[in-house]
Amino acid sequence: MNKAYLSLERHFARLSSLNDAIGILCWDKEVIMPSGAAERRAENLAMLEGLSHEILTAPVVAELLEQAEPGDDIWRRANLEEMRRLHAHATALPGELVEASTQATARCEMVWRTARENGDFAAILPTLSEVLRLTREVAVATGAKLGLSPYDALLDTFDPGTRQTDIDPVFTQLAAGLPELIGTVLEKQNSLPAATPLPGPFSVPQQEALGRQLMQQLGFDVTRGRLDVSTHPFCGGATHDVRLTTRYDESDFIPAMMGVLHETGHALYDMGLPETWLSQPVGQAGGMTLHESQSLLMEMQVCRSNAFAGWLVPKLQAAFDVPAGTAGWDAQNIHRLLTHVQPGFIRVDADEVTYPAHILVRYELEKALISGDLPLADLPAAFNERIHALLGLHVPDDGRGCLQDIHWPEGLFGYFPCYTLGALTAAQLREAACKQLPQIMPAIAKGDFTPLLGWLRENVHGRARSASMPQIVQDATGRKLDASTYLAHIHRRYVERAEDA
Repeated sequence: MNKAYLSLERHFARLSSLNDAIGILCWDKEVIMPSGAAERRAENLAMLEGLSHEILTAPVVAELLEQAEPGDDIWRRANLEEMRRLHAHATALPGELVEASTQATARCEMVWRTARENGDFAAILPTLSEVLRLTREVAVATGAKLGLSPYDALLDTFDPGTRQTDIDPVFTQLAAGLPELIGTVLEKQNSLPAATPLPGPFSVPQQEALGRQLMQQLGFDVTRGRLDVSTHPFCGGATHDVRLTTRYDESDFIPAMMGVLHETGHALYDMGLPETWLSQPVGQAGGMTLHESQSLLMEMQVCRSNAFAGWLVPKLQAAFDVPAGTAGWDAQNIHRLLTHVQPGFIRVDADEVTYPAHILVRYELEKALISGDLPLADLPAAFNERIHALLGLHVPDDGRGCLQDIHWPEGLFGYFPCYTLGALTAAQLREAACKQLPQIMPAIAKGDFTPLLGWLRENVHGRARSASMPQIVQDATGRKLDASTYLAHIHRRYVERAEDA
């Protein structure tokens, strides 16, 4: 380790603090910022993103990267490699493009809120066109610098090292078998007695209290984070200040509850990153596939299990003042409701069987948008056509169609495939964890997440970016990531109806 390397660590620590400030401003924009502040906030964020870009692309950084020697420490060597990757991404883009893109996405996100509510694609078309234009510029410039196709360059931003050639075979396999799998699951479900619906209303304060209780049960540190409401649920904030959001429906508590559990999975990953390296690139989460695997492991794999449902019942009865013995408020029925499969329009509310269809559609369309093969004005029709092909649904309006997600208005092209890759990873991690620690699911049945969280801290969270995502999965599970464990899990839970699924 030499002076040049130590100087880089100090340089990136400054960047970390700046990015924390940006994170809190972005959270504020989504949650509590008054609408009249939108234009000024867009300017603020653009300036701060520009400053971050300026710091990262300063000539001295290139010099230090050339001179730096990290020594034999595996973490420092990985840190230097990640510094070089970030620097290559940043130097591919002029500062003016970074600021213009940040301003465009901030403006488009504000338009999206109203357009989504009204199902009005025409209202967002001008601002979304600008976001797409600038995103293409970013993709082309970054791809040219890294020797990647434009879409692969965007993928690398969210999941370092992931390429379309990694994704396409898996997604092709899923797309080929998904309609038949959904049909088999629905046939099995329809052969069983119908689940008993739980009548509302469920007040927002009661739902919020339940969500806070469950967050803490999973291991969320309330001294380092909070729960709020936003149009689109997310996990954000800053180091040691992890902000979760959800949205409530008084007629049905399950979507908000599962949303909280999903975002808590993200938060636990952020809270479990190694303290020593939090201000350095190597100390960050290992890409969005791993991040989504943590949220989906909690929400889908564990918190929809029979074990969790049994523990959850008395908590639900207490939360909503339900008298003991009330019809429908038993473990079997709650589990049926948590694992009910029904093709629907809204991605974030989708069950784990139909969820991949939503991602397959978005993956195909955003590749076509970036390449220019799909004109943006044709997006609604193309979206609706593909949803019908995979799920058999006729999308009634754009609010429940291509406008439902915040990702494209925020310029997050290349993010969507991480969700389904994360689902595959979650299944593989759960299987490995339970084989290595058979006490995990019996503990879950008692509301004790300590064994599972401890395993994740050691095998995923604590490794941060000291190794690549494929290597972390290989080390934790003993094999490369594939779709087999996920498909086997779906079959056991939804077709075999196994008690331990």
